[in-house]
Amino acid sequence: MTVDPSAETESAFAPTDELGGYLSGALDDPAELTGRLCAIESVSGNETALADAVVEVLETISAGPGPDLEILRDGDTIVARTDLGRTERIVVAGHLDTVPVEQNLPPVRTRMTGQDYPADEVIWGRGACDMKAGVAMQLVTAAALREPGRDVSWAFYDHEEVDASLNGLGRVARNHPDWLAGDFAILGEPSNATVEGGCNGTMRVDVTTTGVRAHSARAFMGVNAIHAAAEVLSRLAAHETGSVTVDGLDYQESLSAVNISGGVAGNVVPDECRVSVNYRFAPNKSAAEAEEFLREFFTGFDVVVTDAAEGARPGLDRPIAQEFIDTLGLSPAPKLGWTDVSRFSSLGVPAVNFGPGNPLFAHKSDEHVSVAEVERAARTLRSYLEGR
Repeated sequence: MTVDPSAETESAFAPTDELGGYLSGALDDPAELTGRLCAIESVSGNETALADAVVEVLETISAGPGPDLEILRDGDTIVARTDLGRTERIVVAGHLDTVPVEQNLPPVRTRMTGQDYPADEVIWGRGACDMKAGVAMQLVTAAALREPGRDVSWAFYDHEEVDASLNGLGRVARNHPDWLAGDFAILGEPSNATVEGGCNGTMRVDVTTTGVRAHSARAFMGVNAIHAAAEVLSRLAAHETGSVTVDGLDYQESLSAVNISGGVAGNVVPDECRVSVNYRFAPNKSAAEAEEFLREFFTGFDVVVTDAAEGARPGLDRPIAQEFIDTLGLSPAPKLGWTDVSRFSSLGVPAVNFGPGNPLFAHKSDEHVSVAEVERAARTLRSYLEGR
């Protein structure tokens, strides 16, 4: 259900012409900053204005009473890092882009009604939970830090919500891997302000059946490729995916048909049908092992990999990660979807997902984040980075 919050709106957010100053004016209030970030539309491919504003905010933070920041930029991806000579470094990352707007801008601060919504105040609007609340958590914490116990790198990146080849974090990992160097990484993806370790891998394949074209009035002269796809769908329907325990966390796998296409014309028996299948696999498997499984599963059919991304083991056995879990005082959970923690894992940096917002509302028209949760997440992150 789409919720119209207008009846109970307390305040709306409207950016000024000076976006950097507009954001900097809320560096002591993570909920207010979340709303202001949401007010700057940044659908994938349109992140430049927000990226420019974030650079201005980071320059303001660097000029303040906290540690200086070296600010680096590649396109619309920004990395700002301290150089305090600490023995360990934490990377905290968040993406600036959102999925397309769905009548949910401008954002508002409101109370939403219904059993699916929190009783406290929320920031409602596109990007509220995915993941401008996480970006607000980053910026507020960066502004508040004075003597962090470890060096910190803050990463803000573009094009997360679109094709993986465009991902700004991936681009920096290829072009400037030293910018992302660290001993532990925190990705601000919405996780209800709890730790979600690692992530499942994902792979998409096209499974193709072939036949022989014929006039549908003389179907006996052909072989119907769409009919042949019934075996592909039957195997998928009969398959039962399970849960795989990796480093103490239980990852649920899934195998699903996500698209099917075929047909030539209304009077032609089709000679080809293509079923697109998505496999979400536990991080104990590599992408190569996932591909091997799928090729065996679809024995007898042509299988072509169209997209793949490695999963990431949680890495929670390392002391630096365990300390973060202890700071929260909560048990970690597995991340069942794919996130950019995988990119850090490929660089040898253990990473977790930690950010305000319920991921079940990401990308929805009623996307929102609890004000209390944004505030709690910012306090937790600051406490951890200050070592107290």
